[in-house]
Amino acid sequence: MKNLINTSLRHSGIAVAAVLLGFAEGRLLAAENETSAQSNGVKAVASEVAGVETAVLVQAPNVPPPITRRTPAKVIVHLEVREVIKRLADGVDYVFWTFGGAVPGRFIRVRQDDEIEFHLNNHQDNKMPHNIDLHAVTGPGGGATSSFTAPGHSSQFSFKALNPGLFVYHCATAPVGMHVGNGMYGLILVEPKEGLSPVDHEYYVMQGEFYTTGKYGDQGLQGFDMNKALDERPPYVVFNGAVGSLVGDKALTAKVGDRIRLFIGNAGPNLSLSFHIIGEIFDTVFQEGGTQASHNIQTTVIPPGGAATVEFQVQIPGTYVLVDHALFRSFNKGALGMLKVEGPQDMLVYSGKE
Repeated sequence: MKNLINTSLRHSGIAVAAVLLGFAEGRLLAAENETSAQSNGVKAVASEVAGVETAVLVQAPNVPPPITRRTPAKVIVHLEVREVIKRLADGVDYVFWTFGGAVPGRFIRVRQDDEIEFHLNNHQDNKMPHNIDLHAVTGPGGGATSSFTAPGHSSQFSFKALNPGLFVYHCATAPVGMHVGNGMYGLILVEPKEGLSPVDHEYYVMQGEFYTTGKYGDQGLQGFDMNKALDERPPYVVFNGAVGSLVGDKALTAKVGDRIRLFIGNAGPNLSLSFHIIGEIFDTVFQEGGTQASHNIQTTVIPPGGAATVEFQVQIPGTYVLVDHALFRSFNKGALGMLKVEGPQDMLVYSGKE
C-alpha cells in the first residue's frame, strides 16, 4: 500500500510539495487551535438545544432514519478515516482513502439549528494526514482548518447547522483533488425545522471519478495517476465507489406505488453529473441540494462538490437504470445503477416490454 501511495505521488512533484506544505500548515493550525480558546477572549453563547445524542452514521446506499424531534439538540458525530484496499471493478483493486471505511463516506443526518460536536479520527495504520471540509459548516474551511489530523490522532471542532439542505463533505488536505479522487467524500443532510415529507424509501447515491494508473478493466491493484487527474481523464466514473455497486442483488428496490427519495451527490473532483433514471420522471427535484423545488424534471445537473434531492413515485414494475447521461461514463466507465420495482402491471400507463 505504501509503495502505491509513493508511486502515485511521484506522478507530480507539485503533489509531493503540496502534501508536505499541507502537513506543515496543519501542524501550525493544530497548535493555534489548542490555544485559541484560551487567548481570544470569546465568551460562549447560551445554547438553546435540548438534549444530547450521538449521530447514527450509515453506509450507502442506506441512510439514517428521519429526525422526529422538533427541537434542536447537541449531536455528537464520530467519523474515522481509513486507508483501505477494496474492489473497484471485477479483478481490479484500489487503495481507497475513506471516511468510515467505504466510498462514499457515512451519511450524516442532523436537523437545522442542531449544535454539532464533530470528532475526526485518523486511524493509526494510515500513511497520510487528513481533514474534513463539510459544506454545511459556516466557518473558515468548513471545519478543515480545525480538523487536520495526523495518523493515530484525533481532532474535534463544533458548529451550528444554520442552513437546511443536502451538502457534500470531503477531505481538504493538499493536494485536495487527490484526496477527493481517492474516495474521501460523502453527504450530510440538514433537515429543515419542519422535517421532510414522508416517503416509502430513501437512498444515498454518490458519483466519483477514479484516476487509475491502468486503463479501465486493467487487472490488479491500481494506484492514483496525477497526470490523468490533471488532464481530467478518469478511466472510471462510478456510483458508490465501484463498478456494479448498485446492480444485481445490490440494486435499489421498491414496490409499485412507493414514493422514493434519492439523495444524490457528485464528488467530482472534475466532472459534472447529469443524473437521469431511464423510464422515470422526477416529480420533485431540490436542485443544488437546496430547498427550492422544481417539478417534472427528466435530468438534473449536479456540479462537482454539489448535491440534489430527487423524489418520484413508481407506477410500473420493472428495472429502472440510473445513469450519468454523459452516457459513455455510464456504459463504458461504470456510472450505472438499477432500481428494481415489483408489483402489478398497469396496462393503461405502459403496455410495452421491459
